Formats: sequence, C-alpha cells, structure tokens
Amino acid sequence: MDIATVVGVVSAFGLILAAIIVGGGSLGSFIDVPSGLVVIGGAIAAALISFPLKSLLASPMVAKKVFLNKAEDFSGLVEQIVSLAETARRDGLLALEGRIEEIENKFVTLGVQMAVDGTRPEVIEDILRTEIDAVATRHRDGKSVYDQLGRFAPAYGMIGTLLGLIIMLGDMSDPSKIGAGMAVALLTTLYGAIVSNVIFLPFSEKLSFMNKQELLAKEIVVRGIMAIQSGENPRVIEQKLNTFLPPNQRGAEKDAA
Repeated sequence: MDIATVVGVVSAFGLILAAIIVGGGSLGSFIDVPSGLVVIGGAIAAALISFPLKSLLASPMVAKKVFLNKAEDFSGLVEQIVSLAETARRDGLLALEGRIEEIENKFVTLGVQMAVDGTRPEVIEDILRTEIDAVATRHRDGKSVYDQLGRFAPAYGMIGTLLGLIIMLGDMSDPSKIGAGMAVALLTTLYGAIVSNVIFLPFSEKLSFMNKQELLAKEIVVRGIMAIQSGENPRVIEQKLNTFLPPNQRGAEKDAA
C-alpha cells in the first residue's frame, strides 16, 4: 500500500470539506448529480473518442497500481546481482542455473537464464532493452489516459457551467432564483477542477514517477547482467551499479557507517 497516495487523496478531500464547513456552507448545496454526470461522464466520453476501449477498460487497474505499488529496492537489487557475480566468478556461469529459482525478479531471471544458455552478449542486451522499451510503452499508454482525463474534466466543467448559465438566463421570470441558479451552474466547474487536480493529474504524475523507478531498476539489471556475462570482478560490478544510487543507499557506504 502506498501510504503517501492514500494520505494525499484523503487530505485533499478533507481540506475541501473543511473549507466548506468552516466557511459556513452546507454540504448539501455542493451536491448536484447532473453536474457530476456532465463532468465525469463527459470526460470519460471524450476519452473513449481519444483511446481504444481496451485502454479505458484497463485504466482502473492502472489506478490500482497507484495505491498498491511497491517501492523499488535498488540496494537489494544491486546486492543480489553482486552475489550472482560472485557465484559466476567462483564457479562459472553455469553455476548460476542452480540459483535461478531463488530469484524473484523476472527480469533478472530472464537475463541470467540467457547468460547461462550461452546467448551472445549483444543478443542478451538487445532482448533486455527491447523488454524495457515495451514496458515503457505500456506505462506511457496508461499514463496518457489519466493525462487526458485531467484535461477533459475541467473542460466539461466549464461546458456544464455554460449550459447552466444559458438555462438560467433563458428564464429570468423569478429574479430570486438567479443566485441559486448561478451557484448550481458553477458546481460543474468546481467538480471538474477537483477531479482533475485531486485524482486524474496526481495519478498521472505518480504513474510517471513509478515508471522512472522501474526503468531505473531494469537498467541496473541490464548493466549487471552484461558485466556478469563478460566476467568482470564482483567488486567492480558493485561500484559500477552503485553509481545509479544515491550515496545513502549504496551498500558499501551503509556497511561502513
């Protein structure tokens, strides 16, 4: 569970509710079903026009990852690769076959298996980098859906407000209802701003961050597997891979501390 995401969403809605209550407003006056339908329904309809149905149906699972993502353990990944390098250095590449079952990272398993099978270095690197490109493309597609929903929601909020104003101005027989009509008309703009800036756009930014972290982890794996395959010294491999990490996450420095 990503605590930061949960705290952020709850805090955002909590602050909005607190502002309404402290300001003396009534929660009931901020609830309007037609306004919500215009904003949410309109944004989804526009997204259906922009993306294949498959991408829209997959978006809830993408949102789930925002809440349930697991932080990458870069230092642990480096330690595992160095351990594999030590085994290969001591007993040869074929000895890594006996350690494949203990590897949980499927990307590491893929690289080690190809190295054990005697695949040429350039082929190993090409396959691993192709996998990285495919992952990046899938992540970009998932993120783009939330990017566009974040753009469409405020636009449909404004459309709803304009519709409300047109309806209100079309019937001004009772001036006492103008204020209430104006308030309802503005609700769609409010809804659009809220769902865009509390849900869609923040989710998109979190997905972007997660993508960068995962691609960095895969880059570490590629460098490590290629170094193991070429027979480099485990200590050199560790130093090389540690350059990807902040100083406080580097295994050697943590051990020294």
